[in-house]
Amino acid sequence: MRALYLAFLNSWRGLVYGARTERAIRLELVLLAFGLPVALLLGTGLWIRVALLASLLLMLCAEFLNTAIEKLCDHLHPDRHTRIGVVKDLASAGAFAAQGIAALVWIAAVIDRL
Repeated sequence: MRALYLAFLNSWRGLVYGARTERAIRLELVLLAFGLPVALLLGTGLWIRVALLASLLLMLCAEFLNTAIEKLCDHLHPDRHTRIGVVKDLASAGAFAAQGIAALVWIAAVIDRL
């Protein structure tokens, strides 16, 4: 149980740090806070509600990983470097793909509701 508690503390520190320092993470946390009640109202069934919320959490996870990769790249190579730029672009593309998944899920839920 102690290891689980310590892992939670590490995750909480990362969440707080990300929310304080990264505009994209703050925006996605706002989307999650706004999306929670909307998902409960929009979803016509349990699994649709779960999919709506999971898509927002997936998007947030991808943004945290993108931020972590960018911070690590900046730490290891603070100067502008072509290969580091490619790594950062790939991480950004992963975050963008997660946003696309979230958009597809939410659009499908709206169409299903109508």
